[in-house]
Amino acid sequence: MIAIVLGLYVAAVLVVGFVANRQSKDTPEAYFLAGRSLGTVVLFMALFGTNATAFVLVGIPGKAYHGGIETFGLNASLCALGIPLVFWAIGSPARKMAARLDAITPAEVFTKRFDAPRLGYFLVGLFVLYTLPYMVTAVKGAAITLDGVTQGAVPQWLGGLGVTIVALSYTLLGGMRATAWTNVLQGSLFLLFMVVAFFVMSSSMGGLEAAMQKVIDHDPQLLVKPKGGALFTPQGWSSWAMVISLTVIAFPHMLVRLMSGASDNALRHVSRLYPIAMVLLWLPAVMIGVWGAAAFPGLEGKASDRIFALMATNYLPEWLAALGFVAVVAAVMSTLDAQLLTLSSMLTRDVLKRFRPIKEVQTGKVFCVLIAFAVYGLAQVWGASVFEIASIAFSGYVTLVPALFMTVRWKGFTAAGAWTSILVGNLILLLGIKGLIPLGGFLPIFWGVVLGSIAGVVVSRRSTSVAPERIARAFGVK
Repeated sequence: MIAIVLGLYVAAVLVVGFVANRQSKDTPEAYFLAGRSLGTVVLFMALFGTNATAFVLVGIPGKAYHGGIETFGLNASLCALGIPLVFWAIGSPARKMAARLDAITPAEVFTKRFDAPRLGYFLVGLFVLYTLPYMVTAVKGAAITLDGVTQGAVPQWLGGLGVTIVALSYTLLGGMRATAWTNVLQGSLFLLFMVVAFFVMSSSMGGLEAAMQKVIDHDPQLLVKPKGGALFTPQGWSSWAMVISLTVIAFPHMLVRLMSGASDNALRHVSRLYPIAMVLLWLPAVMIGVWGAAAFPGLEGKASDRIFALMATNYLPEWLAALGFVAVVAAVMSTLDAQLLTLSSMLTRDVLKRFRPIKEVQTGKVFCVLIAFAVYGLAQVWGASVFEIASIAFSGYVTLVPALFMTVRWKGFTAAGAWTSILVGNLILLLGIKGLIPLGGFLPIFWGVVLGSIAGVVVSRRSTSVAPERIARAFGVK
């Protein structure tokens, strides 16, 4: 059953890749940004599908297995409200600025906005550093689920390899257009599955009331907000709210999706749909982990990442369990494809192109292949849980947000300010993680953002302004 459903899914995404290939022009803008033409439905699914990763479908059930319903309260509501807000605050002006500057990558926006190639190189390095761990979670999430659903028949090394090859194949075929179109299929698939699985699993456990009673009998603390804990203090909650709300806009693969939008009107509709979709996805993901704690007690550490597969195998009909695995694969591919395309475009345009003439599309495809197998290799040796790996990447991304916001919103922001903001933010984050500075109950990233923002403003006030003609072009001012 798994082979049949998976085979149909793989065939479908490859067909989409071939169709996208036939309709795409062989230009960098067409391949990397789909000609900046994504309308409301495709843009929404591209953003939602790209953001709904193995972190949500595997990492969140694993986290809820130990933390209970607090996992929903700490994440879902903040994502549903905060992410659409930053789409408007940063994504909308970034989309327009990228179009005015003819920029195709996030790093290229900075380079052309400030006429600062070295800043572009630096950002490419940071984006690669933070994105590779996030990509590892995608491959690990699919591999863990396939291993669990097939009860070891498909080992993790083979499942991860298969997912990597398929995502790479249709990305190479059709670029951004292929990844966006497949996201419509992928996003619809895993959102529908999670809603259906929520009701079918609870029914298989004797109904919602019986399922919740089993949790109460096992550990009633899973169903209440903890009285203590660092994240439930005002400092901890506000810090985590900052991370979970701001990190998405700094994902280079999400920012590129926004840059591919056809209009602000499409982005406005996306922001209205996003909160609904996030709640429909996160609530089942959390409850699967909570119910799993009662159904399969005793999982320690990263072993809890297997709870989604265990629940699907034991509490869903065979055909629906097979669809559940494909839903995880869909979530993985919908993120992995965007990340491959974005990193390859930055390495092509922001680095290699500046040293010698190249054929951008062909070179970008070569980088896609190299990145894909580098990520697969890392996934085989990285031992942390999906949630832990993703958390490392998320905090790093947030340190870039102050510079990104001021770049697209403040005409007086300078290259020196951008350098300073990013360096100070990352330094404070590192010192805080190492316990070398007092945090006052806040997470390290809180101080990284606050002090990085202040440093960026102070240095910009004291440094040479950007040339007026460059400001006029970037902001569309006559």
